[in-house]
Amino acid sequence: MTVNEIYSFLNEFAPFDTACDFDNAGLLIGGKDAEVDKCIVALDCTEAVVDQAIKKGAQLIITHHPVIFSGLKSVLADSLVYRLIENNVSVISAHTNLDIADGGVNDCLAKALGLNDVKKIVCDDGFSFRCGQLNDVLSPEAFAKYVGEKLNFSPRFTVGKKEIKTVAVCGGSGGDLFPTAIKNGCDALVTADVKHNFFIDAATQGFTLIDCGHFNTEDVVIEPLKNALSEKFGDVQFFTNHTSYIHCL
Repeated sequence: MTVNEIYSFLNEFAPFDTACDFDNAGLLIGGKDAEVDKCIVALDCTEAVVDQAIKKGAQLIITHHPVIFSGLKSVLADSLVYRLIENNVSVISAHTNLDIADGGVNDCLAKALGLNDVKKIVCDDGFSFRCGQLNDVLSPEAFAKYVGEKLNFSPRFTVGKKEIKTVAVCGGSGGDLFPTAIKNGCDALVTADVKHNFFIDAATQGFTLIDCGHFNTEDVVIEPLKNALSEKFGDVQFFTNHTSYIHCL
């Protein structure tokens, strides 16, 4: 199996040309003709992931967050990029294209929260997130507790004026999407990296806005992605890595 064959499958599942303009998704390190029999799937290309790849003898890492996001001015011997090249490990990063894909990050987040009748909310710039229905109507406080239990994280949230039934979800940084969620009849938005002013604005409008952590709202895609890859490429061993460097007391 080659890097290109795996890249082509990912491109069908989450087309790279649907990534946002600011993004840097695609094959970022390595060559398309490189042979692959072992691959690591992870949210980030961290030291732990690179160590795992080298230990396992993996030739490919697939990440959500780009291993190279902006221009590099140097590649030094102690850097991740240098280690990857030195050990002949290719990296494919599927970022915002995986966020919006059918079966991608936002669909996996909706599934993790047990939402039903999940639909797309499409923004003016083409980015999309999801909304769905809870089985039961919950108070804002009870819903925040429910989200924290499902995603194994202590959320920050505003207490809206409505009980929660219709929920919008956006993995990663989506705090600015809450006005769009309100326009689409949602009672709450679950996302991450919410800025202080968005919390203030949401509270002023009586809306429940929940920040449940960037890692926790996006890592939900890793196991389903690994399973899809394993089903497609039976001759390749796929491993996952769920290492997070963020700790909460």
